[in-house]
Amino acid sequence: MATYANLPAPSPEQGLNRYMQEIRKFPMLEPDQEYMLAKRWVEHEDTDAAHQLVTSHLRLAAKIAMGYRGYGLPQAEVISEANVGLMQAVKKFDPEKGFRLATYAMWWIRASIQEYVLRSWSMVKLGTTSAQKKLFFNLRKAKARLGAMEEGDLRPENVKQIATDLGVTEAEVISMNRRMAGSDASLNATISADGEGSAQWQDWLEDEGADQAGDYAERNELETRRALLTQAMDVLNDREKDILEQRRLKDQPVTLEELSGVYDVSRERIRQIEVRAFDKLQKRMTELAADKGMMEEEA
Repeated sequence: MATYANLPAPSPEQGLNRYMQEIRKFPMLEPDQEYMLAKRWVEHEDTDAAHQLVTSHLRLAAKIAMGYRGYGLPQAEVISEANVGLMQAVKKFDPEKGFRLATYAMWWIRASIQEYVLRSWSMVKLGTTSAQKKLFFNLRKAKARLGAMEEGDLRPENVKQIATDLGVTEAEVISMNRRMAGSDASLNATISADGEGSAQWQDWLEDEGADQAGDYAERNELETRRALLTQAMDVLNDREKDILEQRRLKDQPVTLEELSGVYDVSRERIRQIEVRAFDKLQKRMTELAADKGMMEEEA
């Protein structure tokens, strides 16, 4: 897609303030406008239509990118990666599916940003477990829920709670928190293009209509993930499904000891079945997400 060359590009020289001003010039699209533009792109590869679809969602990409501002990476590069994900979403968007582009694009934007973050942070290597990556991307949210956003080490009870919620060790929580400390920036920071005024970063992100689209997209993302999980569970046999539900999907997981009594096998055998079932479930969910175009996996 040749659309990227014609987009405003964030850069340290230009300043993000000016970039935010530029992307606000592009109008938001009504549902029927978006549908017709998407049809023109799908059926005729109309690059002008694709360009309008991309530019109308640049504020959404910037808003999502701002959520990754605490990883110590150049914000201009994070936004650029978000825009790459947005263009991939437009390229593969099917208007006949019945949902808005914003809902679909959020998956691609986040995937593109997260891939960039993982490539850039030396602490997150290919050998890192999925649980550790989950910790990497969710530690700040977990701290916010507990009201533990103060600087310095976490209190022991908070460390324990986060470790339990995210399925990692307490030592990993402490280590990750120390590595990531001190790099947060506020969306309430004052900015100005000409040295005057008192605008804030958050003022440049989304207008009222775009916020509504973003909220709708968030809800749809959660619903889609739940639907994928339900559908993917069909790959498991009855015993695998029951053990996985008892061990991974309950607020109070059943112990290996209890399940070994139910199925009359050893605790180690229950653990093996759980691990195998979880691997099968993850693989199936990945396949289903790829089929829906929800993950950036180019052939």
